[in-house]
Amino acid sequence: MGRTASILLGATALAALGGAASPVVAQCRLCAAPTTANKPADARDAIKLEIESSVNFDRLVLFGEGDGSALIKPDGSRSAGGAVANLGPRAMVGSAVIRGEPGRIVRVDLPGRIALHSAGGGTISFDQVTSDLPALPRLDGNGRLSFRFGGRILIRGDAEGDYRGGLPITVEYP
Repeated sequence: MGRTASILLGATALAALGGAASPVVAQCRLCAAPTTANKPADARDAIKLEIESSVNFDRLVLFGEGDGSALIKPDGSRSAGGAVANLGPRAMVGSAVIRGEPGRIVRVDLPGRIALHSAGGGTISFDQVTSDLPALPRLDGNGRLSFRFGGRILIRGDAEGDYRGGLPITVEYP
């Protein structure tokens, strides 16, 4: 009889104001009150990342004590191998929306690997994080860009339990 592991991977949104630094303005030596503070970023420079859904491997059926893996690709395709016999029917990719200045190019950083933890102290890895972003992501005319992301769960040994973790995603203007 198989054992099960339930895995939910929440994405953490980290958005940064990017782009070139604010222009340097020389101070007038004749001015009464010189300032050295940077100008605040314009509202048009704001960038926001919204996570619409998290990666969810639902329930994995585990057979034996060996290594196994489950993969969910950004297109929704999925596979299992090794000691992982099957993914649950509700397994799904993560999805996010970037909002910012229309037409701007953005840089999106996804981590290569993170650890997921269970309440019982177990740890498994989530790696091979991929997305369906184009090579040069750009916000559309409405200042919006949607993308999906997935990856691979790598299980070693006895990994029965519920696993959770956060996937930090950073977005900025280059």
